Parts: sequence; C-alpha cells; structure tokens
Amino acid sequence: MSARFPSRLLDEAVNEFASLPGIGRKTAFRLVMHLLRRNSAEVRRFGETITRLREDVCYCSICHGISDTPVCDICSDGSRDTSLICVVESVQDILAVENTRQFKGLYHVLGGIISPVDGIGPSDLTIASLEQRVRDGSVKELILALSTTMEGDTTNYYIYKRLAGHDIRITTLARGVAIGDVLEYTDEITLGQSIVNRRIFSLPSQG
Repeated sequence: MSARFPSRLLDEAVNEFASLPGIGRKTAFRLVMHLLRRNSAEVRRFGETITRLREDVCYCSICHGISDTPVCDICSDGSRDTSLICVVESVQDILAVENTRQFKGLYHVLGGIISPVDGIGPSDLTIASLEQRVRDGSVKELILALSTTMEGDTTNYYIYKRLAGHDIRITTLARGVAIGDVLEYTDEITLGQSIVNRRIFSLPSQG
C-alpha cells in the first residue's frame, strides 16, 4: 500500500503511524481507520496522552529509568535494598526483572551495551554515573544482568575492569539465561532463578 490516499490528512496520519518501528503502511492504515471510528473525545484523549508522554516523562536522576518525577518510584522506595544494584541495558529489562518478584534492590540503566559495529562506546552509556554510585560507598553488590551476547559480555568485562578497584561483589546471572538471549524476552521463571542463583563474575579464561 504505497499510493497516496484521497484525503491528505489520512495520508499524513498513515505516514506518521508507519514511521513507528514494526508498523507497515497496511497496519498504519488499519490503526488510523480505527481512530476515525472512535468518538472525538477518545481520539483527543489519545493525542493528549502521547503529547504528555513526550513532554512530561523524564529519566530518573539516579538509575536513568523512565519516571514521572526526577527520582523514580523504585529509587525512592525506602523498602528497597540500596546496597544491591542490578545493571540492565534498558527500561524494558527493569520490567522483566520486576515481573520475577525475585529482586528487591535498585537498578542502573546503561542505555545500551558496548557495540563498536553500531558506534556505541563506553562514553555513550551511563557507566560513569554507575561508578559514581559505587564510589559513594553504600553499594555492596552489582548484578550484571545484560543480554548474554558478545556485546553484553564485552560490556560486563568493561564494567568489571573499571570497578575492579572498589570493594564490591560483582555477580552475573546464572546461565539459566541461554547464550544469545535478550533479557527482555526471557521467561519470568527462568530469569527469576537466574537472579536467585547468580554467580560471581569471572574473567574469561585465557587459552
């Protein structure tokens, strides 16, 4: 479906939906037609919600997760274990770990993983602020909960080397999470057991 529509407004709306990842023009057209069938108040509320999402949502100043306030609900929750930080790649990974109900510490969102092919280096991630949190002294353990891919392992290694001079325990997920798995798509039971049975991070053997 590549032809323009008789209505310029319809065509523009389809183009905007089709600009979203994973949404082709056929799916975009169906979504737009669905909105046209809803009443004006519902569509207005939908549009206002998207606008508020972009303008009002911010990133937590501590963990870099998405929040409505400068400090997110998890970081401001006095019942969480502040000595334990789970290092994840993205906000989606926080949701995955929280769904296991096996973790009561805090998080640190890197915003990606080191990937030279994609032009992502350590300075593009929030590793410096992670080190500052460790330097502040209350952190006793870091759980490296990154995807078990080459890029994830590279990032684990970099963080381990960077924090080697600090008196903290660095662990990683048990290999219940299979090699090559993306954390976001790991089932809750497997991920929960991988957190409970986490192991001390060790450098790869040399030869």
